[in-house]
Parts: sequence; C-alpha cells; structure tokens
Amino acid sequence: MTEQRTRVMVIGGGYAGVIAANHLRLRAGVDITLVNPRPDFVERIRLHQLVTGSDDATHAYADILGDGIALVVDAATRIDTAARRVELFSGEALPYDYLIYAVGSGSARPAVPGADEFAYPIADLEEAQRLTSALAELHYGAPVCVVGAGPTGIETAAELAEQGRAVTLVCGAVLGPYLSMQGRRSVAKQLRKLGVDIIDGPQAKVTAVAADAVTLADGRQLASHVTIWTAGFGVPDLAARSGLRTDAIGRLLTDETLTSVGDERIVAAGDASAPSDQPLRMSCQAAIPLGAQAANTVLARIAGEQPAVISQAFTGQCISVGRTGGTIQLARTSDVPIPLYIGGRTAATIKEAVCKGTVSFLRREARKPGSYFWLKGGKRPAPEAVQTS
Repeated sequence: MTEQRTRVMVIGGGYAGVIAANHLRLRAGVDITLVNPRPDFVERIRLHQLVTGSDDATHAYADILGDGIALVVDAATRIDTAARRVELFSGEALPYDYLIYAVGSGSARPAVPGADEFAYPIADLEEAQRLTSALAELHYGAPVCVVGAGPTGIETAAELAEQGRAVTLVCGAVLGPYLSMQGRRSVAKQLRKLGVDIIDGPQAKVTAVAADAVTLADGRQLASHVTIWTAGFGVPDLAARSGLRTDAIGRLLTDETLTSVGDERIVAAGDASAPSDQPLRMSCQAAIPLGAQAANTVLARIAGEQPAVISQAFTGQCISVGRTGGTIQLARTSDVPIPLYIGGRTAATIKEAVCKGTVSFLRREARKPGSYFWLKGGKRPAPEAVQTS
C-alpha cells in the first residue's frame, strides 16, 4: 500500500521560511517545497555591510537547507485557496496541502514627494546593490543623508561614516525609538565619534527629497548627493491579492497558533504575520522562532492534534555602530526596553556573534531537525510597545 504523503509549501526563503522548512523534516511523509524569488539566502541584517563591502550578505541555500527540501526559484503571484495551489510568476501553479506564509518584509513605500525617484531604500538585496553602485560613483567628501534612525538607519550611517563619508542621520522625532534613554545616549555618543551629524526633534521629519537635498518640516534643506531611506518596513501584498484577511499594512491575520483566520491550511510566520492583530516586532529575533512554531502548527494538524499557541520571549536589540562599536539594548521578555545596555567594543563582539548565530541556527536545523530551541514565556507586548525599524 502506497503511503499518502502531505505536500507542504513554504513561501519565502528568509529566516522564518528556512527554519520552518528545515523543522518540517521532523515528520516523515512530508514533501517540502520552498518558493523564493532569489537563488541565494539573503542575510538582511548584514545588508548595511554589503553597501560598504565588508560582507556579501548572502549564503547558498545548499548550505542552510536540509536534504529533501525542493527549492523553487520563482515568485508567488497568487494563492488559490479554493484549489490549494500557488500561482507563480513563471506561469506554473504548484499544489499544496498546507502552506506556510513567510514572505517577510521590505521597504515601506514613502509618501514623501521625490522619495520614490531620488531616495535609495536598503531593505532587500537588489536595493542594497543599487545603493552600492550609487555610492561607488560618489566622491567621498560628498554629503550623504540617511533618513530613519531605527537599527537599519543607525547601522548604515555608522558604516558609511567609518569609511570617511560625510553622513547626516535624519532621525525624525527621536534617535532609536526602541531604545531606552541610556541606550540612546550610547548610540549617539558613538555616532558622533564617527562624525555622523544627528538631526532629531519635532521638526526633523523629511517632507521632500530632491537629487541633491532633503527638505525638513521646518523648511531646512540638507545637502545630500545620495539619500538613503530606512524609515519603516512594509510587507508584500500577496495575502491581500489572494483574498486572505490582513491587517492595515497587509500582514496575514492569524490566531495564536499562527493559523490564518478563515483558512486552517495556511499558517504564517515572520514579519508578514499578525497573530491576533498584535504582530511582534519585525526582526530575525522574532522571525526564526515564529518559523519553527509555524512548522509545529502544520505538523500538529497533519497528525490530527491541536496546535500549541505561540510562546516567545525577547531579550532586546543589538545595534552595530561601525565595525568596532555597538549598543546592546536589554529588554524585558515582553520586548519592552529597560535602562540597561552594553556598549562599545563588547557590544560589537556580541552583535557579530548574534549575526553568526542566526545562520548557525539554520545550518544546525538543516543537519538535525528539532535541534533549534528558542526563549519562551514572554508576555505579548501591547501594540504601542512594539517598534519596527
């Protein structure tokens, strides 16, 4: 008698998607397909290093995917929930029994005049490569503005300043919205030591971008021959286009088991998921555990068992400030920062270990499914306590 196999498709080959695909191998009789538009894994937390040439920010999927996982290099254009199949850009349609939605996030479309035309986002590989090319043609003394002072903005500004670039960081109201006052002071001190000009306060909001300048809310114009846009993340509209229920920015709405509201065959993980309409902070710190928990939900459903609700705790936020500096902001398990931080070279060492550790988690799960474990027991933070950057 032929064994009936279960087809599970994972859409998205980022942190959440890769750990989910590897974790699914805990159960025999599951055919796993990972659909991703690029042939290589992108280490997004290193894209600012790609821009300055200290890292290429990519890994071969052969290095981080377990045996038996089929990689399809294509883009999903629509999920046909009635027929249980995913339509691809190539025209092919792939069937599934269960689907893990892990499409991740990207740059938010800025509603600022001139930003689409003149600003360079840095949230994905192709954007970072375009920025790298633009900077390569720019004289080192030419002014560069980085808009947005979350981790991506801070890290990008610091990397460029460390190379000798003339960098202005336009923060909006505050530098590092997630940080405690003490952590913010640590970051600011290190940025200024690198020569970064920090613009913050109520009027430090960009209202227009031109080829050679940015305009602030108070009318000030800052010279900028290359403007880098890091202010906020958005998510792909695949779920909305497929008729699935989403939140206001397009994240897939799920229950506390990460199951799509209205379709128990679809489970979400990572930046594009919104459990109980209270999404966790967009980060690999959230994406990797969510990916493993999404896989557990699918495995429970295959086994005819009740899936467990998500249980996840945070430790804080790691920010590099150049190659030899950084700030580790510590937090409660609910992701609310506390007044404690680690700064300087020690923080840089920890941040590098964390970056290496994220990839090692994926490799280890590829070699031995079920080896990955995560910090549990954190209470879900209130929506206003969750920051994205």
